[in-house]
Amino acid sequence: MQLRAGPSARRSGAGLPDSGTPGRMARVPDNPYSVRRSRRWRTLAVPTLLLTLAVTGCGTEPPAGTEAPDPTGTPLTVPSVAPDPALQAKALVATLKDEDLVGQVLMPYAYGASATDVSGGSKAGNQGLADVDTPAQMVEKYRLGGLILVGFSADDPTGKNQPTTNVDNPAQVRALTDGLQAAQAKLPAGAAPMLIGTDQEYGIVTRIRTGVNMLPAAMAFGAAGDTGATERAWSVAGGELAAMGINTDFAPVADVLGGPGGLVIGSRSYGDDPKAVSEQVSAAVRGLRTGGVAAALKHFPGHGHTTGDSHDLLPVLSQDRKALDAGDLPPFQAGIDAGAQMVMSGHLDVRAIEPGVPASFSRKVLVDLLRTEMGFQGVVVSDALNMEPAMAWPAGEAAVRALNAGNDLLLMPPDLPAAHAGLLKALRDGSLTRERLVEAVTRVITLRLTLAKSATPPVTEVGARTGVEPLANLAARSITMLKGTCDGAAMPGPVTVTTVDGRAESKKTLEEALRAAGVQVAASGGKTTVHLVGYGDGAADLSAGATVTVAMDLPYLLASAGSPVLMATYSSSPAQLTALANVLAGKAKPQGSSPVAVDGLPRTVC
Repeated sequence: MQLRAGPSARRSGAGLPDSGTPGRMARVPDNPYSVRRSRRWRTLAVPTLLLTLAVTGCGTEPPAGTEAPDPTGTPLTVPSVAPDPALQAKALVATLKDEDLVGQVLMPYAYGASATDVSGGSKAGNQGLADVDTPAQMVEKYRLGGLILVGFSADDPTGKNQPTTNVDNPAQVRALTDGLQAAQAKLPAGAAPMLIGTDQEYGIVTRIRTGVNMLPAAMAFGAAGDTGATERAWSVAGGELAAMGINTDFAPVADVLGGPGGLVIGSRSYGDDPKAVSEQVSAAVRGLRTGGVAAALKHFPGHGHTTGDSHDLLPVLSQDRKALDAGDLPPFQAGIDAGAQMVMSGHLDVRAIEPGVPASFSRKVLVDLLRTEMGFQGVVVSDALNMEPAMAWPAGEAAVRALNAGNDLLLMPPDLPAAHAGLLKALRDGSLTRERLVEAVTRVITLRLTLAKSATPPVTEVGARTGVEPLANLAARSITMLKGTCDGAAMPGPVTVTTVDGRAESKKTLEEALRAAGVQVAASGGKTTVHLVGYGDGAADLSAGATVTVAMDLPYLLASAGSPVLMATYSSSPAQLTALANVLAGKAKPQGSSPVAVDGLPRTVC
């Protein structure tokens, strides 16, 4: 089987950094990480290799771009040859000791908002995690190939395995990443800048919220249905991440929702239609690559048709192989073909492939399916190993199992010394072959060298107006009316905004946007009452007397709302709430269509 996709805060709770708390886009070149395209790539690589060997194979050749004699006496010009990251990686890996090889496949988190200067609480956190004081020491001691930046927030569904926050604002993040790269540059693999990643999905899973252009949740992109706008927005996001020194984004989510039971993924998904999700995922991947950042498709082979949360248990994908092929895999194939350089394996029990074994520990899923059938040739990164399904084994054993299963990069091991020691022991006793380890390290370093070629914009460009217009246009196209009269969307003032406790920021943002749109806002008793609901809300959080109920996350809850007007923004970002205010003021019409089916309601009335 060779899949081919179609064409292209409820509670603020965010931890403080260093707290110690445990238009038309330029097309992206063909992706060498896809087998279908890599045939052409390999064909072109052969003469490149021969030429590279001819130019660099001995010490007598003149430098590139200079004249050299040939046997006939005619001067020849030696062409300049761009270094091939794969060849560079292979040569570099051949020089590494066992301890260095093992470190290249580990991507832990660390405590502290600085690489070298941290609080007492952060020192204690690092000592507990890795027997070091600072993130820089962690990089140096374990010869790390990567590090993930984390951020705890109480309203984030992925916050359960985010024990601290080490991101705050662009300048702080850039200083942290510079410090990490400086530590890594001292190592034997220092010629390749390390991978520094984070979960910047936007929407409810957004690590860096201050000073950046806030994209809406994926579902808002799905509602707008404009892949060009999606690509432009993610290009802005990629450029901002690169400016902060982050070269890997664990996004986009390529999961296809299977209905109201898929609340754990929710608005992180682009929707319930595999073809539409495929197109959105492809656009997001292209945008990130244009911005100079590697995209990581997740959660392979698909978390959207589950009802459990893989942070707590092992969710089951019960559909048969035909349903998996049709409903879950297309967006991953589309993302691979669009140039995704990483795929994240999910802690999922895929009954149609290897029952009872998490996909993140299954060679049948990661090698037979992802690599052989789907042709992915890039880096496979495990979902966090400090999540419950991965902690069925001690940290060292889990690391070995994950690498042997086909992961190339191991994310967030709960005990870094044990993971490093376990891999080293397995390498020396043969339970982890050198061939498998070298294969993984070569992929990781190839990616690092590839990303090193991308130009990094200055951090002063983060949050600049370069991103405002695409986001405003996108937001305007995503606001959806599921009940009401499209032509009569304007609400009479004064308007009173209500919500449940914990959403004060969203309420304030909408009120300010309404005033800016010329609408009178009243603290209570307005002619129009707009009630906001969001992630984690249920029927008890609805307001029976509201004129308008607005879903700022999944719109499924609107099926239980009795308001005469039902709308969805899918996100509480400032751009989304500003667009909602313009609709309520009668200055714009809701143009979106719900990317998921809501019981008893049309996808749009407009």
